[in-house]
Amino acid sequence: MKSVNIRTLRNNGAQVLARVERGESLVVTRDGTEVAELRPRTRPSPSPADLIERRRHLPRVDPEGFRRDVDEVLDPSL
Repeated sequence: MKSVNIRTLRNNGAQVLARVERGESLVVTRDGTEVAELRPRTRPSPSPADLIERRRHLPRVDPEGFRRDVDEVLDPSL
């Protein structure tokens, strides 16, 4: 795990937090001693009810039209 010292955290807090936001975990050190850990928060998975509600707002898909569109783009011999 990579580390960042307290001075860097204080002076460049936004950049350090951007790294964490992108998924990096960091150990914060003071005078070479590890004092804290910064890691991304885990995000809860959507509940089945949320997924069903999202599905209700999706546009309807015409299966035949979708197939024609795909066939125009892809080589049908694949």
